[in-house]
Parts: sequence; structure tokens; C-alpha cells
Amino acid sequence: MSLRTLLVSRAAELITGVKRLQARRTREERRRRVAGEPHHVDYFHQVDDPYSWLLAQALPLLTLRYEIDLRCHLVSAPQDWAAPERAMLEAWSRIDAQRLAQKAGLVFAEGVGWPDALRVAMAEAASAACLKEAQPVQGLARICEELWSGASIPDVRDDAVVAKREGDSLRRKRGHYLSGMLHYGGEWYWGLDRLHFLEERLAGLGARRDRAPGVAIYAQPLSPRADAGPVAGGAIHFYLSFRSPYTYIAAERAKALADAYGLELKLRFVLPMVMRGLPVPPAKRTYITLDAAREARRVGVPFGRVADPLGRPVERGYSLLPWAIEQGRGFEYCLAFMRGVWSQGIDAGSDSGMRRIVDAAGLSWQAARPLVGGYGWRAQAEANRVELTSLGLWGVPSFRFNAVSAWGQDRLWVIEEAIRASRT
Repeated sequence: MSLRTLLVSRAAELITGVKRLQARRTREERRRRVAGEPHHVDYFHQVDDPYSWLLAQALPLLTLRYEIDLRCHLVSAPQDWAAPERAMLEAWSRIDAQRLAQKAGLVFAEGVGWPDALRVAMAEAASAACLKEAQPVQGLARICEELWSGASIPDVRDDAVVAKREGDSLRRKRGHYLSGMLHYGGEWYWGLDRLHFLEERLAGLGARRDRAPGVAIYAQPLSPRADAGPVAGGAIHFYLSFRSPYTYIAAERAKALADAYGLELKLRFVLPMVMRGLPVPPAKRTYITLDAAREARRVGVPFGRVADPLGRPVERGYSLLPWAIEQGRGFEYCLAFMRGVWSQGIDAGSDSGMRRIVDAAGLSWQAARPLVGGYGWRAQAEANRVELTSLGLWGVPSFRFNAVSAWGQDRLWVIEEAIRASRT
């Protein structure tokens, strides 16, 4: 391992570690108390973002449960660099939001197309006016419902351009780029999926109101379920990238899900987004790394001593994957590679690093060494990418069981529900 790789991996470990997180939170809470401020939570709302609508429905309950000052901001859609493959993203977000709404007991309109520009502009103007109210979030949720259901939107002549400019500026200043986001004390929480993290933090600070329930407004479903049992045939297709921290975080749970139902886990590796020409700028990369560290802690996966495998290390890793699959150790090799680069600081660009990975997978380095750096894997990676795109997806980790597909390490419950439904 080079000195640079060692230093970078140790720095990443410090940045993503619990000690640094706790120190930052302590400083923020001390500052808040000295200033005599309430618990300010900022919410960044985009009227035609499905996830913003779902979160806006849940936020009134957050204000009832916790002593917070919720400040709402209207924002524009993310820029192209933050939302690659925008058409597919919009189509997928509708499918995903419908599933999530049903799971969380919320509302999402079905059977209505994406809102046109005129209706979006009307909804933005009405939302800008809503921001001037004492409790704007309920109005924002109502306007979203009118927008997405095709209902009449109040004709309000308010300056949404100014409101969005202010919201965009604050979001940019705080270091983010998405909508449906909550910000509190230097940390970001995306949509329903990360709301429970904010609740945990507020509860730890004593901000939970008397007699407020101790359960999360929306908790991530566990998978697999305790009553799992074998199903008749089939496979879970696991679309993965060695450079995706979320793939690593999902890997063991994906295997546990397949094993619980007696299914094969088929490994569908694709090139990382950056190596496919899709941008991941610094702000996005920073958020993903910190969020992945938080999710890893939640599911008990070691994470943080990172040796980024972008470029040649990924290619070297993929060069052995078809062989590892042939040896019946494909999953073990994938896990060893990702655990190595995401939690152990192993440099997969070096032979010594690759040997550690191969050994950890229970494979022979003597047999593997002549195969390192080959290019026979490229055709399969491209075929996997084409297959992934045919599902309306482009990011990893993604999963498919029969005709049901899902994107995200926090969507394994969608696949499990499809598996259980196949029994009937």
C-alpha cells in the first residue's frame, strides 16, 4: 500500500467516524444553547418532487412530537449534474414514491402524468404565498396533492422566483443540491428514509414533547422477515458496483434475503457511474460518503477506512469476478473486495491488496494472479448495464425479482414483498 493510500484511508476513517460526529454535534448544541436558540430545522421543498410531497405530509407530525422551529424553503429542481438521467429519475421516483407512500400510510396520486410546466408554476406561486403563513408545511402538502392529483390549484400571484432564489441560495450555502431535504445542526436528512435519524438526534437532545410516542414516524423495514421460508425457484438479480458504498452496505442483506427464501443471488456488476460518464461532483460525493457511513452504522456494517477503487482498481477487481463466480465464490469475492476498499483501506490497485482480497474470499492467489487486469469482463458489464437500463434504472445497488425491480439499499423490502407475493 502506498503512503498516499494509507493517509487518505485514515483521513476518511476520521471524517466518517462516530467520534468526529459526536464532537461536531456537541459543538453545535453548545452554540445553540449559548445563543438561546430553539431547535431550528430547515426543510427544502420542491413542489413537483414526489419525495418532497411525502415528507411534507409527515412533517406536521414531527412538529407535534418535537419542540422544533421548522422553517420551510421553496427550492428549484436539482441541476443536471445532481440528477443524471433526469427522465428516468422522474419516472422512477413516481413508482418508488407510490410504494413508499403505501408502506408509510401516506398519500400519493396514481394514474396522473407528470405535472406540466404551467401547473408547476401555479403550485410554486401558491407555495411561495404559503411560506408566509405561521404553519406553512400543511399548506405545502395540500398544494402538492392538488398538483399531483390534477385538482384545481389556487390562482395566487406570489413571487415564486424570489422564494426559490432564496431557498436555492441557502441550500447551496449549507452544501446540498437535492430537494425533500431536512437540515439540522450541520447534518442533512433526506426524505422519509432518513427522518428517523433526525428523530433520534432530537430525542437525544431532550426535544421530544411529553407523551410523544417513542417510535419513529417512519422506520426502515427490516429484511428478511423472521418468518421467511423457501419459495419455488427464481433468483434475485443484484446490480452492483465495486465503487458504490451503498452496494457494499446492501450486500450481506441481499445475500441473507436470497438465502432466507432459498433463491439464487445473481451478481450483475456494472461500471461505476463516473466511469460511465455520469458526474458525481464533490458536494454529492461528500454527502454520499457521510450518509453511507450513517447507514452502515445502522445496519452494523464496518465502514470508513476507504481506499477509493475508482478507475483501474475497479477494473482489476472485475477482472477476477467472472472467475470467482465460476469457482462458486462470487459473492464471497464481491464482499471481500468491497469490505477491503470501504472499511479496511486495502489498495485494490496493488497486487498485495488484491492478494489480501482474494485470500479473504477463500480463493487461490496463485490461480488468480494471471487473470488480474484482463478485459474479458467488459462485455458482461455492458450487458448488465443494458439490462439495468431496460428496467428504467441506472444506479446501484438495484435488485430484480421476476418482474419487480427496485433501486437502493433501503428498498430490499420491495423485493421481499414481491418474493412473498409469488407464493400466492
